[in-house]
Amino acid sequence: MDVILRPMRWWDIEPVMDLELRLFPEDAWSPAMYWSELAEAHPGGTRHYTVATTEDGRIVGYAGLMAVGTEGDVQTIAVDERLQGAGLGTALLTDLVEESARRGCAELLLEVRVDNLRAQRLYERFGFQPVGVRRGYYQPANVDALVMRLDHPPHDSKDPKNG
Repeated sequence: MDVILRPMRWWDIEPVMDLELRLFPEDAWSPAMYWSELAEAHPGGTRHYTVATTEDGRIVGYAGLMAVGTEGDVQTIAVDERLQGAGLGTALLTDLVEESARRGCAELLLEVRVDNLRAQRLYERFGFQPVGVRRGYYQPANVDALVMRLDHPPHDSKDPKNG
């Protein structure tokens, strides 16, 4: 399946929420959170949000970055469960890593559920290293978050470690 990456817009919030609620039922973001994030996704803003769509326009993934000064943070990344393992997570994370490098970030941070081993493996392929744990970060399930960091994001991360 061919997938197109493009900037997220306000009209994408409803289909993103459909995917968000399906993938993260316990700790989903609210529409207001996405509105707030997209308010900063403009030239000179601190946010960068991307959606992945099929040729017919269906949203099958999304990702977001916050970049302030030399620090970047992966805010969210999600892939439709029917397409997981097909390289879409790699494409979305590549977009965020390249954008963080373009913005001059010296490091890129993220939190991932300690029980989400598939996502942790993806991040490790990009060079992210564990740096700590945030106890009870994901609520209301009270699941810990593994904090991971990528120092000096590469400008060209098309195929991290051929993964």
